[in-house]
Amino acid sequence: MPETFYLKRYNSPLGVYFLASSKQGIVCVKPEEHMNANFAQWGRDSITFEDSNEYNNRLAEELDSYFAGKLRQFRVPLDLRGTEFQLQVWGYLRRIPYAETRSYGQIAHAMARPKASRAVGRANGSNPISIVVPCHRVIGGNGKLVGYGGGLDRKQALLDLEANAS
Repeated sequence: MPETFYLKRYNSPLGVYFLASSKQGIVCVKPEEHMNANFAQWGRDSITFEDSNEYNNRLAEELDSYFAGKLRQFRVPLDLRGTEFQLQVWGYLRRIPYAETRSYGQIAHAMARPKASRAVGRANGSNPISIVVPCHRVIGGNGKLVGYGGGLDRKQALLDLEANAS
């Protein structure tokens, strides 16, 4: 029996995002213009779609609070899907404190894999749940903004939001 994902469009200050969830939790948060690859893959996986569910509605409320500068830690359940290494990186990202940043190298060292900076970067770049799994808090070793699936303008806006709300 095919799996069902529940979809919701969310209007944020940074543009429209798609929220997707399973029966276990949130599986994807991405800007609308970056969803084509997800929809294509989900179609190949025979995933069916229905309108929003409780997880998407809860996340929309949490995102409203986040963008208002009131929420620092998301609580909605997640259904993260990836390799063991990706899941480890995404777990680390969730532990980066609000309004702080880490470099790819710092994350690799913290994971006891000091030569894995590039692998950390690839895992960070494949994070399916932007904002909630805060890949925007990862910067280059030189302190500059590098790589963000939603665009560096969004990354800067998220970092500014957190810095100004602290």
